[in-house]
Amino acid sequence: MIRPFHPPSAPRCAVPRSSTEFASQLKSRFASLPPQIREAARWVIDHPVDVAVLSLREQARRSGIAPATLTRLAQRFGLKGYDEIRALYAEGLRERPATFRGRAEELLARRVSAGDAALAQDMFASLARHLNALSGPEAIRQVVAAAEMIAAASRVFSFGQRSSFTVAFIFHYVRSLFGSHSILVDGPGATGRDVLRGIGRGDVMLAVTVEPYNRETVETAQYVKSRAARVVAITDSELSPLAAVADRCVLIRTETPSFFHTMSPAFAVAECLAALVAARRGEETLAGLAESERQLAALNTYIARKKRTR
Repeated sequence: MIRPFHPPSAPRCAVPRSSTEFASQLKSRFASLPPQIREAARWVIDHPVDVAVLSLREQARRSGIAPATLTRLAQRFGLKGYDEIRALYAEGLRERPATFRGRAEELLARRVSAGDAALAQDMFASLARHLNALSGPEAIRQVVAAAEMIAAASRVFSFGQRSSFTVAFIFHYVRSLFGSHSILVDGPGATGRDVLRGIGRGDVMLAVTVEPYNRETVETAQYVKSRAARVVAITDSELSPLAAVADRCVLIRTETPSFFHTMSPAFAVAECLAALVAARRGEETLAGLAESERQLAALNTYIARKKRTR
């Protein structure tokens, strides 16, 4: 008797109970997956936060993978549908330690399990995703609206504390190069905020803070609003206490496999805002830059390039 032929089925494994288990199964079986399912697996591995927070339809749109393919990926690993994968990753996001030490323990465990190369790849992949997200339509709308408000201001103050200070500083520094009236809220002996005594209608303060949110930054933004000035915020959530105060808000993402949040997207936004404002000023920018270059040359600030001789 001839028995009917059945193609070999994929080897069965335990139904994953966490995003960590699921990611481990994806990686161990990746090479054996059909091409379309493999692309869906790659999306999940490379975009864990998007998997947790975005709808199936939105993930399909961003990844270019059909919703049916994402569903088949889930079913191949014993899950009923893609929403169960989303639930695993959402739970993993909620359970991530809130303290630097707790996240550092995760970092150490990741290095032990996957090695330095995988950890470095994870870091750069997360940075690339965050920066790429800033080119989306909503992020561009936020940046342009913020630049319009800053360009129309009489004076612009820049304020950030701790890891956010460098973002505020680079924005102030670039603006000062092209001659725009820029004031960095900083000073010795806790006198930094004294420069805000004269702030008022027509002025704008750029404020930067991400979770864990700096209390002084939020309170300073509230003070600025009480003086009828406006606030442009760079922060990481619509529910951020700074976002609640701001007139314009540019949202960034900061999560990485490291224990410490990344400020790279905030730097990118600050640099983009400075560039947009500089472009709006036109000839004033050119004149301001020429004056700055004369002053820097007079002070012999930079090592001059040697002229090539033929």
